[in-house]
Amino acid sequence: MNVLVLNVGSSTLKFQLVRSDAEAIEQDRDERLARGQIERIGGEALTVFRAGDGPAKRGSRRIRDHRAAVSAIVEWLISEESGVPVGSVGEIDAVGHRVVHGGESFSRSVRIDAEVIRGIEDNIELAPLHNPANLRGIEAARDILGSDVPQVAVFDTAFHHTLPPRAYLYAIPYGYYRRHKVRRYGFHGTSHRYIAYRYRQLTGTRRNGTRIITLHLGNGCSACAIEGGDSVDTSMGFTPLEGLVMGTRSGDVDPAVLDYLGHKEGLSAAEVEGVLNKQSGLLGVSGLTHDMRELMEEAEEHDDRRARIAIELFCYRVRKYIGAYLAALGGADAVVFSGGIGENAPEIRARICEGLEWTGIRVEKEANTEAVGGWEGRISTEGVSPAVWVVPTNEELLIARDTVRVVGE
Repeated sequence: MNVLVLNVGSSTLKFQLVRSDAEAIEQDRDERLARGQIERIGGEALTVFRAGDGPAKRGSRRIRDHRAAVSAIVEWLISEESGVPVGSVGEIDAVGHRVVHGGESFSRSVRIDAEVIRGIEDNIELAPLHNPANLRGIEAARDILGSDVPQVAVFDTAFHHTLPPRAYLYAIPYGYYRRHKVRRYGFHGTSHRYIAYRYRQLTGTRRNGTRIITLHLGNGCSACAIEGGDSVDTSMGFTPLEGLVMGTRSGDVDPAVLDYLGHKEGLSAAEVEGVLNKQSGLLGVSGLTHDMRELMEEAEEHDDRRARIAIELFCYRVRKYIGAYLAALGGADAVVFSGGIGENAPEIRARICEGLEWTGIRVEKEANTEAVGGWEGRISTEGVSPAVWVVPTNEELLIARDTVRVVGE
């Protein structure tokens, strides 16, 4: 089965074409046929297309909307110049969509029908920037590929449906949860689920014996405590703003700051929330950039004080969450790094783990240094516990596999 995986943002679209079936999943032999992305949809868009593991083909063209973006991807996939072994639209068997927010409605991946569409629409107020874009991707795929091609929604929030009330409730009047569903939902669930699955594969651990802390560290960052294979706590909350310091998001902040800043700066509540989401985090503290690589260069080459503080704050917040989740789990067998920073920044991993030796965590310098660019494996000293691992995430593969499973059902 050829599965087209779509991850649709407000002005971006990332995709993969994955060949998979039940046998391939069981043998871990799924095949990535193509991948790429389109940025700046709505104007002169930038395209990056890649067949298999071949070189990237970059270009630009005017793409007016998401339907035109999906059309451009499908046209390239079936073209002779792409080199992708798909000769016609009819050879795309199913579409899997990343959907950011399923609220309390969706605890697992589901085949998309009119009822599911209504459910995603009902959760728009919980994710006003993301769910509408996800719906546009679903509509575009239906228009381009036809209504007979099955589509599956894979929700970022679904993995965290196993959080107990003590973890998902806020200590505010309970009626707000009852009436408005104000609670911790958590995000990056597909990534945390894949990391835990891959860790079990690498270590031979049974699902019900999994007790780990997973760290998805990129432009967006979140931590997850996993016990018995289930998410039991996670750092992102009602929105993706809560928790760790991120590229442009503040992470945890005293709620009273919103009213105080609004009064002092003459900003509305929505404007203050915009500052916390888009002008804070690494960018806000450093005043330079949200990119960790650039901050590390500035700190090393120019000894930039605010760049150093931003890096220290980032690492400190992750370290605090590791400590909190060790307490919540009563200990852990491993801490697993993933995401763009988690997979490619040995110095950041070392700084995060520094000072945690009392827990048993000890990073082996040489292994940590080598763990970049898709490398996976253990980077801690042999025999210590909790072990420290690096596992590159692969949300698209999990979306493709869920699509195969749901369509098969």
